[in-house]
Amino acid sequence: MGIRAAQHVLVAPDKFKGSATAAEVAEHVAIGIRRAAPQVRVTAMPVADGGDGTVDAAVAAGFTRREATVAGPLGDPVRAAFALRGDTAVVEMAEASGLRRLPGGHQAPLDADTRGTGELIRAALDAGAKTIVLGVGGSASTDGGAGMLAALGARLLDADGDELPGGGAALVRLAVADLAGLDPRLSAAQVVLASDVDNPLLGEHGAAAIYGPQKGASTHDVALLESGLAQLADVLSRSLGPAAAHAAEAPGAGAAGGVGFAALAVLGAVQQPGIDILLTALGFDRALSEATFVITGEGCLDEQTLRGKAPAGVARAARRAGLPVAAVCGRLELTPRQLGEAGFAAAYALADFEPDPARSMAQPLPVLERLAARLAADLLLAES
Repeated sequence: MGIRAAQHVLVAPDKFKGSATAAEVAEHVAIGIRRAAPQVRVTAMPVADGGDGTVDAAVAAGFTRREATVAGPLGDPVRAAFALRGDTAVVEMAEASGLRRLPGGHQAPLDADTRGTGELIRAALDAGAKTIVLGVGGSASTDGGAGMLAALGARLLDADGDELPGGGAALVRLAVADLAGLDPRLSAAQVVLASDVDNPLLGEHGAAAIYGPQKGASTHDVALLESGLAQLADVLSRSLGPAAAHAAEAPGAGAAGGVGFAALAVLGAVQQPGIDILLTALGFDRALSEATFVITGEGCLDEQTLRGKAPAGVARAARRAGLPVAAVCGRLELTPRQLGEAGFAAAYALADFEPDPARSMAQPLPVLERLAARLAADLLLAES
């Protein structure tokens, strides 16, 4: 069914992972729509759910990009970015401690840590941030956020009083967590944990068991990392009391190799679905108020999308505003019924326009333009 009233289209996709950034997707969908329907006003607003591309999405929405040299997952210096607008900072963990920051791409499940993420938070505090949106995703580490805490002033000591080296494996030797030196600015700041992960810290659904293998952990490594995380939770519970034990069991504590736990237990973070937090920070409701039709998307629309990924969050917001929403994607793995229940009026996949998956992955942008032109012809120009 055509939607003739759609004269202002808001294009708000996430990235097509490994293929195109959210900003590129938004730009080329907009090009395709303008080509087919030049009379339609188009606004591009790339979005993210806390993982890779979160800082870029914030910058595209008007935040200022700031950079700092911080420790990468194995301690080597990397140049990482955060986004700042007023006293709100968007910190993307993957910028400092992500898998893409591992030297040569070689995974290091036992040794990678999150010190750089803590240094990036400190840089945001230095820049005057009072609210820190901590986007987690794409982590290289399973250190329970220990490196992040150390960078923020905590001292994590073994039985001899020596500071532990970085990495999740070392946590089995943790004896004392001295939190007296934590950056005092944290007590006056609000930390918001942006994550769509609901795993607890420990157990069969915890950080090590579920996500460790994705970071290169063997069965033996997973057991060692699990022991280290359990030791961290125990020691912090002795320092902070029952609240830390409760934090270990909270949904989201297992996010990003346990960074969620450290943020909840020590930094006093509140957790919200990543896409909801980012849409608020980006001023999405204001953009919606001026739109009559919304387009979102990501690389693969599947059942994971429905569990809180960016397109589902955009669709929820559009539906609340009474606006129709369509999706674009590389691959479509949802049924028409699932799409309808999630609020999508239609979905268009690159696979329907380019049968060669390798070419579609390598050169998605021209295909996106063709796809968007078809979408415009079907939904924006057709007679009702």
